[in-house]
Amino acid sequence: MKQIALTSAFLLSFAGTAAFAQTAAAPQTQSPQTQVTHKHHRAHNPHKTALKMGKKLGLSQDQTAKLEPILAERQQKMKALRTDTTLTADQKKDQRRQIQESTQTEMSGVLTSDQMQQLKTMRQARRHAAKTGV
Repeated sequence: MKQIALTSAFLLSFAGTAAFAQTAAAPQTQSPQTQVTHKHHRAHNPHKTALKMGKKLGLSQDQTAKLEPILAERQQKMKALRTDTTLTADQKKDQRRQIQESTQTEMSGVLTSDQMQQLKTMRQARRHAAKTGV
């Protein structure tokens, strides 16, 4: 009886180790939209972002289509900025601000003043929620 218990314990521990090794060795693939790019940042899909903005702001299809390249360009510039090791933290902060301002300027050429105001209100609400944890 003792031998059966020891054999069973050995086999269970061996099977558990083998199962763990297989799951640890399995390659982890991520789609490009969910690929982690930097710490907690995920790559945003400009197309999906434009569609989401279009829905929330009541944009026409033409406006939504014009936003997509603007958002893609912003994404590319931000990614390049994150990977640039030659800039100081303050320089990166200034560059980030410039990218955001230029994006806003381009977007203001596509959106109406009411839509820009609505976008500003949505961003403020999102920032407030992030600060308060709501």
